Amino acid sequence: MDLTSTVKLLNSIHVSPPPGSVPTTSLPLVHFDLPWFFVAPIQRLFFYEFPHSTSYFIETTLPMLKSSLSLTLQRFFPYAANIMCPQPPGKPYLHYVEGDFISFIVAESAADFNHAIANYSRPVQLLHPFVPQLPPARLTEDGLRVLPTLAFQVTLFPNSGICIGSAYFHVVGDGSSFMHFMRSWTSVCRSGGDLTCLENSLPLINKDVIKDPSGLELAGLKSYWHWVSSPIKDEDSGLTPDVAADKVRGTFVLDQAHADRLKHLVKAGYGNSVDSEQLHISTFVVTCAFLWVCLIKSKESANATNKLPRGNDDEDEFYYFVFPFDCRNRLEFPVPTAYFGNCLKAGLVDMKKSELIGDNGSVLAAKAIGNKIKEMGTSGLTGVRDWVPGLIERAKTGRLTPVAGSPKFHVYDTDFGWGRASKVELTHIDQDGAISLADRGDGQAGIEAGLALHKFQMDEFITIFQQSLKLL
Repeated sequence: MDLTSTVKLLNSIHVSPPPGSVPTTSLPLVHFDLPWFFVAPIQRLFFYEFPHSTSYFIETTLPMLKSSLSLTLQRFFPYAANIMCPQPPGKPYLHYVEGDFISFIVAESAADFNHAIANYSRPVQLLHPFVPQLPPARLTEDGLRVLPTLAFQVTLFPNSGICIGSAYFHVVGDGSSFMHFMRSWTSVCRSGGDLTCLENSLPLINKDVIKDPSGLELAGLKSYWHWVSSPIKDEDSGLTPDVAADKVRGTFVLDQAHADRLKHLVKAGYGNSVDSEQLHISTFVVTCAFLWVCLIKSKESANATNKLPRGNDDEDEFYYFVFPFDCRNRLEFPVPTAYFGNCLKAGLVDMKKSELIGDNGSVLAAKAIGNKIKEMGTSGLTGVRDWVPGLIERAKTGRLTPVAGSPKFHVYDTDFGWGRASKVELTHIDQDGAISLADRGDGQAGIEAGLALHKFQMDEFITIFQQSLKLL
């Protein structure tokens, strides 16, 4: 079935900051921003229960959504700006002029809302019609590549729900910056358009905060120049790459009781030794370790039944795990929590397959991930220069598992006035094989994880995940 047929376009509009509210502004991109040119747009969907008709939505709800977005862009104007990408030796930058805008699509869907927000496995294509397409990249006469930054699609499920779909380029800001923007938009919407509700939570839009004592910018610029000299790819034009037809998406919940038992197992593995006193063992750490091990085991199981191409049977081959580490308030120079932009390092963990699929796989993985977090918390900018080439090399092996999102974003707390989100999904994991992490949708303690896998591997993962939980 053509899933796009379940969506009907109602309107396509442009939303800008209020006239005269933002002056013409250019912002440089710093070394923390530059690596993200190689990453396809981030796609996040927020679903809400909304038991109202289409006419009610258009007449009552939509006007406030648009006006509150416009007002919020006054404070977060980089999301209405364009990314200006000159050819070498030029440096990329953000540029806003009066009239720049966000693409804002309004649509209606005949799909089953409850099926769309379910945790059980569904085809990944089910959610694709609710993801907005960024306007295409364009080239100016002098060779300047121009990229939009953000697009929204609001899809109404009449008498059932609403989906607020977003797509944005990571180079403008990381997940912390985007969720700061989303929380601000929802606050302005709930307040009926009162911007004073943001006075105590304004973003810091000042690139001078980021220092470069080690000359990291040049390494980032060399990578950028390689990217901008290459032909425009589909993802640069806002187009979603095709995904295998047999891929399915599922959501898995690790509650606090399971996390606490995992923590106990990890600590018990080291007794009263000095190592156990120095371990960094958090709910995030044990959840990542548990999911990573279940994922590797499901891949090995699918390999054993010849449903996936057989790889190297060497027990000493390495698997790789990478998670984003927020450097705000953790560098040699102060970067406030409200800083708008990118301020991430990559936490790279390498482990042998034999360690991961062994009896103590989750314990050993938790120790490795915890040690990496502890190391990164005190290492400042050390290692930042090498994480991009290191990540690229590991990705080539097909044995890299990235993490997208974070439970610290509290994505389910976004409330436009209709209540907490019913479901939040990161749909770009369909392409990169990442594990998406978030707080739990039911408001309880624990972590919610999303995966997109080939159906036969998902079946193996579900079995291994459920059996492993029972053994805790």
